[in-house]
Amino acid sequence: MEKSLNDRVVLVTGVSRRIGIGFTLARTLLDAGAKVFAQSWAPHDDEHPWGADPDGAAGAIGELGGESDRLAHVEADFADPEAPAQVVKQAVERFGHVDALVVNHARSALGTLDEVTAADLDLAWAVNGRASVLLTQAFAAQHDGRPGGRVVLFTSGQHLSPMSGELPYAISKGAIHQMTLSLSATLMDRGITVNTINPGPVDTGYAEGEFHRAVADAFPLKRWGQPDDVARLVLWLVSDEARWITGQVINSDGGFRHGKL
Repeated sequence: MEKSLNDRVVLVTGVSRRIGIGFTLARTLLDAGAKVFAQSWAPHDDEHPWGADPDGAAGAIGELGGESDRLAHVEADFADPEAPAQVVKQAVERFGHVDALVVNHARSALGTLDEVTAADLDLAWAVNGRASVLLTQAFAAQHDGRPGGRVVLFTSGQHLSPMSGELPYAISKGAIHQMTLSLSATLMDRGITVNTINPGPVDTGYAEGEFHRAVADAFPLKRWGQPDDVARLVLWLVSDEARWITGQVINSDGGFRHGKL
């Protein structure tokens, strides 16, 4: 599928860490000929043990070749309800039109039933669920019906095994799973497909030690998923090859055995 996306514009969220999925998505799409408008929000990474990229989002963008006529970048916090529309607007101002939207960002949020608060739930929903809807809304509003309209969303494995220690995250990701079919029905007659990926556990630097080994052992191939595994599927979904696929939640998790953890 080399150069299969020549001159198409793809907005990718969550491009902040070189070890992350978003970085590999952007690199793969650029290699396929696309122009990429990348969003990041490094302060979220700073809140977690894995931390932000050592050189910040600028390090990731720099390794992708730096801003150019094919790559642009913005920092935006999707906790702000105005941010999704603003990001799409900036992408259109930079490149004239957005052909595909890949909503890769996520707010990680721990919390059991005893621990969870209204603020935890509201923030996870705002960043993960609400922003996915509003990004799709703004993307669809600027789409002019040309071939290649694509939306790719991301859920997690909450529909396959419990995530009782990450309730805010699991609930907000479950909402994305459930919105997929309705969004696809809304947009198909406008030439836009909508699909969602559950990538399974992907090795982006957040796990180590015994937990890392236990997760690897739960895969038939005894290895974690890699960002490139996700990028290959995204590349196909935004290409012309996938023009007849819509409304699907795709479990691309390498046969991960959920009951093994």
